[in-house]
Amino acid sequence: MAKSILTITLNPSVDKSTSVQHIVPEKKLRCEKPVYEPGGGGINVSRALKRLGLASTALFTSGGNTGSMLENLLKLEDIAIDPIRVNGEARENFIVVDSSTNQQYRFGFPGEQFNAKELEETMAAIEELTYIPDFVVISGSMPAGVPPEFTRSLINTYKSKGSQILVDTSGDALKVALEEGVFLIKPNAGELAALVGKEELGHSDLDMAAQQLISEGKATIIVVSLGAQGAILYSKTEKIQLPSPVVKVRSTVGDFASQIRRAGLSTTAPAAKT
Repeated sequence: MAKSILTITLNPSVDKSTSVQHIVPEKKLRCEKPVYEPGGGGINVSRALKRLGLASTALFTSGGNTGSMLENLLKLEDIAIDPIRVNGEARENFIVVDSSTNQQYRFGFPGEQFNAKELEETMAAIEELTYIPDFVVISGSMPAGVPPEFTRSLINTYKSKGSQILVDTSGDALKVALEEGVFLIKPNAGELAALVGKEELGHSDLDMAAQQLISEGKATIIVVSLGAQGAILYSKTEKIQLPSPVVKVRSTVGDFASQIRRAGLSTTAPAAKT
């Protein structure tokens, strides 16, 4: 029987990409037609699951015209969505490739700050959901104004329903997740070091740090991302290390736009809902 999966993204984005020849200052640059893609930690998980043939529901905050665009882009990819309305405009990221050098320039904008009322309404909307997922993936950065205690409430809401919690975030939100104990976390080596009170970890120290957190009941599984070196999965009894696949990098944003083009769908901005 297929497991139900809910992904949660509190700081989603629309990633706007284009390319131009020779990026130089103080000159009007003629860019190629932009491509728009949905982004944000949990949303990216839902998109990856879709490619693997697995269904999920993407729950995310959505505000303004950018939020409407985000919803429409996810519908184009046939991903089930559950948007939570907020007053602020959803954030955008801007990515430009210099086609003469193939170098990529990434500009990330902050999300709108949440106020106390929006936090209460967002939590209330989550608590009112009638379905109980087997797995809940909390992924991505937290918007300004979202305290670590919100992450704690989010985790406990679904733990009380029997869901397995997977967390891929950073900073205080990640520390709170470990305090509550979750099924899986996915830190990088630097984040893992901070979680065990170290400035950095040598490769041989990764095993000890991960097993320390597992033995303390902080997480059942820890996946440590090592960038170009791949990743290591730890459980109480196993260690599985996988190298990164050798691929030609076309974009760190993703190449989903090419699949949309092949399907005959538009990659320009969809009309905003009214």
